[in-house]
Amino acid sequence: MKFNQSNIKKAKKYLDKNYCIGIPTETVYGLAANAYENSAIKKIFALKKRPRNNPLIVHYLTIDSLKKDCLINNNFLKLYKKFSPGPITYILKLKKDSKISKYVTNNERHLAVRFPRHKVFKELLKQLRYPLAAPSANISTKVSAVQSTDVEEEFGNKIKYILDGGRCSIGVESTIIDLRGKPSILRFGGLDTSKIQKILNCKINVNINPKKKITPGQSQLHYSPGIPVKMNMIKPKNNEAFILIKKRKVKLSNYFYLSKKNNLNEAAKNLYYCLRMIKNKGFKSIAVEKIPNKGLGQAINDRLNRASKYYKKKSLII
Repeated sequence: MKFNQSNIKKAKKYLDKNYCIGIPTETVYGLAANAYENSAIKKIFALKKRPRNNPLIVHYLTIDSLKKDCLINNNFLKLYKKFSPGPITYILKLKKDSKISKYVTNNERHLAVRFPRHKVFKELLKQLRYPLAAPSANISTKVSAVQSTDVEEEFGNKIKYILDGGRCSIGVESTIIDLRGKPSILRFGGLDTSKIQKILNCKINVNINPKKKITPGQSQLHYSPGIPVKMNMIKPKNNEAFILIKKRKVKLSNYFYLSKKNNLNEAAKNLYYCLRMIKNKGFKSIAVEKIPNKGLGQAINDRLNRASKYYKKKSLII
């Protein structure tokens, strides 16, 4: 995608003044701020209404810029060479002299880092002298944003600027892997975990629901469109939205298709877009047919499962 240098400069101006802005990535839109500035990071948590104990991912342009803040290891180098820039986030040990804000890490000595592939985001990082903390640009527990209008819908005039980079090509957040010791998947995401395992050539643990939050996306209650979501359904109830993995010959106003031919990559790209559209059309609940739990289907099922738990918990509280 072509980008406008004047828009990049405008984004930089706000970031240099420690404001938060909306930015495009290949996964989802992010709410970005200077990762070295406490005041800027506090604004992210306030805008998102995000618990302070939920750490942030920090985005870098190159491995050279990362070396100022983190200790790197062989497993990281193997994965970085193959998959970065791209939809994978690494948990690495933080250096003692790192300038990363303590609010980014919740005072822990490790950091979640990613190298975005989106051309607009990369061009922005080239203009900055600091990395960007950028969690998903949505209110905490809600559906992530995959286009600039979604960010505007979430925050309105509460943020100074949204850098438009078109609709996100992947549509779900990055896969997160902890590389401080034995490799462990902490969040399913935009990179198929089987590809990671092939490169590392070892068994990788999966720990997506730990008691203590190590990284984003591990909250049990998350990704909610604000209405009940029921998974593994054969058919919907009357006036209920029905999400299907592939198109059918049947054309009904309450049927929403994630892909044309059962393509999980296409389905992931359309997931949040579809959830947000259903909510905005006024449906009161969502039924979802069974989705294959392989490849990016793991990420799709993870997001829908957390969304379904969110509304059940909310109902109990009310």
